[in-house]
Amino acid sequence: MNATSVAAAIRETMLTADPFAKVMKTRELARRWRVGELAFTFDVAMPDAPARPEKPELLAPAAMPKRGRGSAHGRLALLHALAHIEFVAIDLALDAAGRFGAEMGREFVDDWLSVAADEAMHYGLLARRLRTLGSFYGAMPAHDGLWDSARDTAHDVAARLAIVPMVLEARALDVTPKTVEKFLAAGDARSARILQRIVDDEIRHVRFGTKHFVALCESRGESPANAWKTLVQRHFHGAVKPPFNDSARRAAGLSREMMAGVATPPTALHTPMHEMAGGSDQL
Repeated sequence: MNATSVAAAIRETMLTADPFAKVMKTRELARRWRVGELAFTFDVAMPDAPARPEKPELLAPAAMPKRGRGSAHGRLALLHALAHIEFVAIDLALDAAGRFGAEMGREFVDDWLSVAADEAMHYGLLARRLRTLGSFYGAMPAHDGLWDSARDTAHDVAARLAIVPMVLEARALDVTPKTVEKFLAAGDARSARILQRIVDDEIRHVRFGTKHFVALCESRGESPANAWKTLVQRHFHGAVKPPFNDSARRAAGLSREMMAGVATPPTALHTPMHEMAGGSDQL
């Protein structure tokens, strides 16, 4: 990586298609930023979409195969779906830093490059686990809609924060603990430990999103709770419904007041991030 500005380094990393190479470049980018080797300069634009490898095949939501409920194949398919989510999440974090860093400042870039490094580590853990189980990332199709949230919110950092960390990533805080329990019940403690590490890190990621969103709203003279509700209604093509992991959400800065503003009855349909990448069947 020869880039000297943080924006150029981010763009180069986003346009790297090979998963292993993207992981390594993300780690190097985060390191170079942390030690001051990259200038706080935004001299290139972010790509409309990141580069993607030839595999996995990306399908529309309706075309995704169902996962077998309670089966070994179903657990493998879920790990593959989660690996895809973490792979896309690398670029979501990079794009946030590169697209909005000039507007939001150094701390914002610090936080989202840190998130990108975490997501790269999460992807690496899941990809390695897939190989241990006799599979690999790309062996199964994946959902093609995960980048839509970035595309829909590319014009406004408040919208990006409201949707990606505060809705999509926050949903992982709700659903992953039960998934961990199911892997443990199936005798797969190693996968369960990986998923627990991911959900522990997600609390920090959501907290970054909430912190910057609240500060931005206050700088604009807006109520964070009201602004979040408006942005979710405008940009989230689904609904946010309980049950919620209240303790994890509180740790991430999502207050009851804010959740009450966006939550919908349990009968509503929703498409949170950790349910968008695979078939409709649960583990």
